[in-house]
Amino acid sequence: MSQAEVEAVCCFHKGFPQYTETPLVNLSRLAEYAGVKGIYVKDESLRFGLNAFKVLGGSYAIAKYISKRLGTAAVSYDTLVSDETKRKLGDITFYAATDGNHGRGVAWAANRLRQKSVILMPKGSSQARLQNIINEGADAFITDLNYDDAVRLAGEKASKDPNGVIVQDTAWEGYEEIPGWVMQGYGTMAGEAALQLKEMGVQRPTHIFVQAGVGSLAGAVIGYFANLFPENPPVMAVVEADAADCLYISSLAGKLLAVKGNLSTIMAGLACGEGNSISWEILKNYAQFFVSVPDWAASRGMRVLASPLRGDSRVISGESGAVTAGLLYTILKDGEYSDLREAMGINSESTVLLFSTEGDTDPEKYLDVVWDGELPSLSV
Repeated sequence: MSQAEVEAVCCFHKGFPQYTETPLVNLSRLAEYAGVKGIYVKDESLRFGLNAFKVLGGSYAIAKYISKRLGTAAVSYDTLVSDETKRKLGDITFYAATDGNHGRGVAWAANRLRQKSVILMPKGSSQARLQNIINEGADAFITDLNYDDAVRLAGEKASKDPNGVIVQDTAWEGYEEIPGWVMQGYGTMAGEAALQLKEMGVQRPTHIFVQAGVGSLAGAVIGYFANLFPENPPVMAVVEADAADCLYISSLAGKLLAVKGNLSTIMAGLACGEGNSISWEILKNYAQFFVSVPDWAASRGMRVLASPLRGDSRVISGESGAVTAGLLYTILKDGEYSDLREAMGINSESTVLLFSTEGDTDPEKYLDVVWDGELPSLSV
């Protein structure tokens, strides 16, 4: 996650005709109300028209895999979609397991790069998210497995396909190169945010909250900013759903552990019980806080971002995207969590960077929470 690597990733993504920089939203009125200097939210609902950030990792991993097959270190969109590349490599099928966003990103990227995809989803997945993946040209279906077992099944299917390869954002022994590329792909989002902050007059955020499922995004963001500010890195917190808080329990144990079971949480994108071993090496060294949060914190974040104070811009953020905003608002406004606020050193001079990683990827659930008040806040 060095500056040079992230710049190369950004250059690749800019080669897509659909590329535009996603906005960094300055919630200045919310910051004033909550008693901090600044709150900035990177809004990934506008990423490539896919309503989520995940495509950044999947597209870069697919591009790096194809480039490696071609025998070149250069990653160029024009080369990847050329007739010559198609003649040399034929059809490649990219397999992935997903709650929705990663699979849709892999399907979209495979389609744009003239390849195929097969996407598996865990039980309980949203039909709307499944249909979005199918609409991108994938062969996709919902399994009767939890997320981690769906990952294993995708790997088995890819291994039996002579032209198949699994593109997953979690790593295990013997499968580390592609997850590393996925993490680097997420660097575009972090790199954009750093430049946008500078354009707004913020040289360095004091705090960064980033959500985690397997931890690939968290590792990418924290790794990037640790490299960007090696002498004085921001205070960085990893935020997980309490039903799938494998990194939180790993931080307590000092080694990577797994959470088993159904992993039932509204935060579908964070319902992962087994962490990425590559990312863990970054997180255990550079994340100062690991926070396990209940579902109501995510719903609170969704409502805070959907109904901004006058003068702030609205951010449409889904369950997994809004959890960091919900946590930040809670520890700033709820006296019950003043000890956490003090431990993090958040005060009137703090500037906090958040990542809204998805929009309303499940539109019905979004309206249930924001319009109809599902999962009200339990704290006061």
